[in-house]
Formats: sequence, structure tokens, C-alpha cells
Amino acid sequence: MSSCTWLSRASLLRNELYGTSLKLQKSNSRSCSRNGQNCKVNASAHHPTHGGREDRAEPVASQKVRNFVVCAAGAMAVALSVPLQPPPAWAVAGSSVEVVRGPVYSEVAGLIAGPPVKDARALLRYALPINNKPIKEVQSALELITEDLKLPGTKAVDSAERSVRKASRALSQNKAAILADVADGKKDEGKELLDKLEDGLQSFTTIFEDKDRDALAPKQAELLDYVTHIEEDMVEKFPFEIPAEFADRPVLKGRATVEMKVRVKDNPNLTAPVVFKVVVDGYNAPVTAGNFVDLVQRHFYDGMEIQRADGFVVQTGDPDGPDGPLEGFVDPATKQMRTVPLEIRVVGDKEPIYGATLEEIGRFREGTALPFNAFGTMALAREEFSNDSGSSQVFWLLKESELTPTGANILDGRYAVFGYVTENETLLADLKVGDVLESVRVVQGLENLQTPSSTAASPSIV
Repeated sequence: MSSCTWLSRASLLRNELYGTSLKLQKSNSRSCSRNGQNCKVNASAHHPTHGGREDRAEPVASQKVRNFVVCAAGAMAVALSVPLQPPPAWAVAGSSVEVVRGPVYSEVAGLIAGPPVKDARALLRYALPINNKPIKEVQSALELITEDLKLPGTKAVDSAERSVRKASRALSQNKAAILADVADGKKDEGKELLDKLEDGLQSFTTIFEDKDRDALAPKQAELLDYVTHIEEDMVEKFPFEIPAEFADRPVLKGRATVEMKVRVKDNPNLTAPVVFKVVVDGYNAPVTAGNFVDLVQRHFYDGMEIQRADGFVVQTGDPDGPDGPLEGFVDPATKQMRTVPLEIRVVGDKEPIYGATLEEIGRFREGTALPFNAFGTMALAREEFSNDSGSSQVFWLLKESELTPTGANILDGRYAVFGYVTENETLLADLKVGDVLESVRVVQGLENLQTPSSTAASPSIV
């Protein structure tokens, strides 16, 4: 039997993140999925336990099918430049589930989608709990300018002009409908922002007349900032009830902006501390985000070093203990390490899923509200085989979505994303092990943090 001994970029990333190897082997496929027919698999085998005790051996036929599925998926992933998706549960040794599946290629084909959104600010806009189609039409038209600017010369200007006309039409025809969805206490601010947005769209006229390509991106950023504020003003209250079992934990009912100042060592190009801004999203991951913001308020990360920087991720969060590094935050009130449940919201769901990966519940093809698309995506680290083991260790992804497009990567649905770096994100790649977080501060949105004591003192906003 020959072997698939190569590793794709995605499998290498999985190896880096999980600390496990991924060797793909090719097996005889004649026993399964011949001529597109369905294949019934009963994978009832057991595998060695952590203690080294080996249960009964996996049936040879089942092992061959499983190996072929993994190898075929890997080959398709490389051929199509699609990252490798973890094998489904029915193809994993130790599963006792009997299922009927179609051709193995369908597992990969379903992952191929259109171009993903890679801009952190855009991802945050789409993740807001609002449902106003007109403002989203304005937003998407303005975001198209980014694609327009990929065209050569004045073609970019001409294409951007069409995008702006589309945004202007959506705004002029639906201004009242947009304002109607702004929260009652923010109507005046919303009207002012809509007026600024309208004036800004009109100011594009001069840019187009002058064919001033360089002026497009700054003006686009300015107007999208107005759109962001308008959409944020549409959120009148927190959109769901957080499960009562998490009442003893800090939660973030909204968003917060965190400023992270890092002193970079041994880099002549970065002599002054680098300041990153991170938007932490409690609308989609309130328990995870609340845990982080609470730690920031405790100055937990101040003075901590970058503990991992390998080209895939930058990671920190393990505090020093009397006998060496600890694995997480020990709550002084309980003397126990505080852990956070795995928390992932699927697009279309009202509230997050807790304690399970999307693969485990059979939803790995579905998109997450906060995907690993943007350079500088921030997530909570955890032990590979313990979903609810996250505590204080966080990481930032240093890859864009060519490697990890929405719904087609090995991270979405496995780790809890709770924010994005929105300023100086590209400088994350310059950080090295030993660089120091001089200070981490909440600069906006602290009022959205609810700790157990503050919750007891005041009623919930839900």
C-alpha cells in the first residue's frame, strides 16, 4: 500500500496548533463509493487510551475506509487550494455511529464557497444583531470599493463610481427606513450620522471627476465608519438570555475596545511601543469576551511576555507561578482556575452553542458569526481534547482567508473567536517570543461588562 506522505499548508497549521502530526495514507477504495453509490460504514473500532492500554483492534475494512476518506479529502484540499477540513466523526477511529454517506468528495465540495470577507471591521459589522436590509445594502456597496481598487489604473475609479451610485441610491430611497431602526435614545445621533453619510457620498463626485484613485480608500473608510456607528446604534438591547449556569462569570453584553501596548525587543524598525486596538465582541461570545475584559481590568496581562510567535499565531496568557508558568487565571475569590466554556455562534442562530465543537454536533459546514477570516483574528486557546478548558491564554491568527476561508477551515467551530485587531494588525507578524505587553486597557465599552457582583447589584439589560 502506497502512502500519501505530503502535508498541505492547512495540515501543517493543524499540526502547529494542535501539537499533533497528520500523516495521510492512501488505501484501496474499491469497497466504498464505487460509481457514486452510497457507502454504509459501521466504525465501531476502539483506539489506544491515554494510559497506553489498547482496546480491541480496529477492523481492517473500517480502517481502510477511514484512511481513504482522510487521504481523498487531503488531495482535494491541496488540488483546489482549500484547507483540509477535519474528517467527519464517522471516519474517525473509535466512533460507534452507523451512517450512510454519498461519495467522499462531497464532504470537500461542500466547503468551496465564494470569496470570504477578510476585513476585520466588515466582519464586525456583519456580526451585529441587527436586521435592516437598506443599511446593509449601503454597507456592501461601499465595501465593493475594496474590490474595485484591485483593477488597474482608471478602471478602478470607474468601477468605484458604480459602487458609490449603488450606495447613494440605497440610502436616498431608504433613509427613513434606516432611521426607523435606530434605537429610540439614539435617533438624533443616527440622523446626524445619516446626513454625514449622505454628504460623504456626494463628495465622491470630485474624486471621480479628477480620476483621483488615491483618494478612494480614505473616503471609503470614512463613510464605512459612519455606517458602523449607525448600525451599532440600531442595537437597542442585548439579543438573548445568557444561560443561568454562567451567572457566576463575568460577561460582556455588547462590545468593548481594548488598547494593547507592546514593547518589541531587538527590532530596529519598531523602537517605540506598538499600540494595537482590539474590538472584543460580546454580542456573539459574551462569556469568552467577558472573561477577557475582566482579566484586562484586573491588569492580568500587564507585563506579560509574548509566549509563542511561530508565523501562524501569536499567543500569550499563561501567568507566572511560584514554581513556574501556570495554565490559566486562578480566581483569588475561589482559589481555583477559572475556565470558560467553548462558545461559538453559528450564522442564523440566535445564541451561541456552548461546550461542543461544530464538528461534534454535525454542523461543521455552517459559517460562524465570528470566523477566522481576518489577519489578527483573536480567539481563546484551549486544550485539544477538552472543549471547556480555556482560561486566560489567547492567540491571534497570522493568516488570512486564502488559508482559512469561512466554513472551510480547521479553526472555525473549534475555537472561540471573540474579537479582531482593527488597528496595526499587520504588525502582529513582527512580534517575537519575549516581547512585552506593557499595558492592556479597555478604552471603550467597559459599561458593557457585567461581573457577578455588578449583576447582583443591578438588573440585567436583557
